[in-house]
Parts: sequence; structure tokens; C-alpha cells
Amino acid sequence: MEESARQAVPSDLEVLSSLAVAARRDLQDKKGGDVADRLDPHRNDPGARMAAALKDPETVVLVGALDEAVVGYGLMVVGTAPDGTGHAVVEEVYVDPPARSVGVGEALLDGLLAVARERGARAIQSVALPGDRATKNFFETHGMVARSIMVHRWLDDR
Repeated sequence: MEESARQAVPSDLEVLSSLAVAARRDLQDKKGGDVADRLDPHRNDPGARMAAALKDPETVVLVGALDEAVVGYGLMVVGTAPDGTGHAVVEEVYVDPPARSVGVGEALLDGLLAVARERGARAIQSVALPGDRATKNFFETHGMVARSIMVHRWLDDR
């Protein structure tokens, strides 16, 4: 099987929406996933986020595939940082669990890095949940390292 990444097209919306739902479900069992879910502005309709992203020129949506089957996606926004330089933020990267560890995620991130460079971004960033060593290692293999740690505390009795 051959892994690849390509620009998403409108006909990918159904599979992108399904994958976005799965990505959010995948967060539930991860440390910090409950907070990420609570703060996700697209939690109730990830498909609408995908539809809007496909139409937004500042948002990049790539699909990752094994042969021709779409099994993952990457969503990145490229904008301008307050200092005036281009800056890319990878908001979502997800690959179906059975398709992980075969290069789809790498193809997606390589594609996102290439687009960020093409669009003049000086830097790229993303988020890895605490304790999610696989995601942290994935980003580190692409030269991305932790630059800050976000702390959180519930204020009610949990």
C-alpha cells in the first residue's frame, strides 16, 4: 500500500466529516481530552468546520490516503503573526487507528510543511495533549519541539 497526501476537494467532505467526528471521539480517553473537547468551538458540528475550511483560502485541508482510500486529514491555518511574519498553525491532524504507523501521518505533515513554506510562513506550530507521547514524538520527528506548557485546573469538584 502506498501512502500519500493531497489537497482536499469538495467531494471529500463526507469522509472528512466522518474523520473529524472520529478525531474528536479519539480525544475522550486522552489526558486533557475532556478540556480540549469542552473548548472545541466545532464540537457539535465538525462537518460544518470541514465545509467552511474547504472554502477558506487561509485554511489548508489535506487528506491522507492509503492507495486511493482516504484515511486521515490535516487542517492548518496560515496567517500573519503580530510581528508581521507568516505563521502556520496545524489545528488538526488525524489518521484512522488501523492506518497509523505506515506513513500517512508523515505524508500529511510533510504536505502541510510544504504548503506553509510556499505561503511564506516563518514557523509552524500545533498542540499535543499531555501524556500523548505518540503525538509528541510524531511532531518531534519533524523538528517541532515544545515551546510552552499550558496548565489547567477544574474549579468544581471533579
